[in-house]
Amino acid sequence: MGESSDAEFRILIVRLSSMGDVIHTLPAVASIKHSIPHSRVTWLIRPRWAPLLEGNPYVDEIIPVERSVAVSFTQARRLRARHFDLAVDFQGLIQSAALAAATKPVRLAGFDRKRVRERPAALFYSSEIVTRAEHAIERNLELASGLGARHLLRTFPLPAGAPEAPLPAGRFVLACPLAGWGAKQWPLEYWSQLSALLDLPLVVNGPPDAAPTLEQIRGAHVHLSGLPGLIDATRRAHAVIGVDSGPLHLAAALSKPGIAIFGPTNPARHGPYGGTIRALRIAGVVDDYSRRSAPHPSMLAISPRMVADALAGILEGKSAGCPA
Repeated sequence: MGESSDAEFRILIVRLSSMGDVIHTLPAVASIKHSIPHSRVTWLIRPRWAPLLEGNPYVDEIIPVERSVAVSFTQARRLRARHFDLAVDFQGLIQSAALAAATKPVRLAGFDRKRVRERPAALFYSSEIVTRAEHAIERNLELASGLGARHLLRTFPLPAGAPEAPLPAGRFVLACPLAGWGAKQWPLEYWSQLSALLDLPLVVNGPPDAAPTLEQIRGAHVHLSGLPGLIDATRRAHAVIGVDSGPLHLAAALSKPGIAIFGPTNPARHGPYGGTIRALRIAGVVDDYSRRSAPHPSMLAISPRMVADALAGILEGKSAGCPA
């Protein structure tokens, strides 16, 4: 990566959503910023996820981009005056690639067409970076390295968050039972059974409109919040239990100990990163990313007792000073 004729090298990052994917992109963006002196990083992101970037020392400007196609492209075209030296599409969708292209950067980079999420997206790129890593974080870091990032930083500069609802005094286990689609979720009845098996209070978190669902979990403390409240609750939790969803990846980025319940989706690709959270998955499950509404049979095969015992093992190891 070379510098522009003036002192500032202008970089545009496009990673619009979702929570877990934005978190998985943080180390790569930090690596790019760290490797280019006098650079200015601008990040396009959906308004819902913009709080994840607040206070990030590697991001100089956050631009929330609306979901409306017409509005978002109008926003992108206005950015042409910035004269970006480099735009990087970490999302790999036709829309994200087109948004980046609409800013008319000198160079537009993304994953190669074999790894991009929507193959036509690669047609917008002037540089396709070949990646071979399986996990999303390592894939993003490979993309950064392919763009010349000399020092790969595995850092997650997340905001402090802010309290939004009461939490139990003392230690508690935090869980976010809801996932992006039903096949990745664990049955609500299993969460009720798990609550009775744990030695610590179980707090279940979700947005305000999830109250009717979360209140079906017997014995749990319901914590309703937005993103700042979730970040605060995660930081305060003694341990976490989750499914394949953004809150689990937030907990992993904050190095919380815990258990991840995985079924149809592959933890090697999308599982908790960093080694503090153990992924539970039944052997022999075939990867299936179909967005079905009902929990996948492989999720049903993981019992509350299995989760409680696994968490106890993690916490016993932690208290003994052993790696999780």
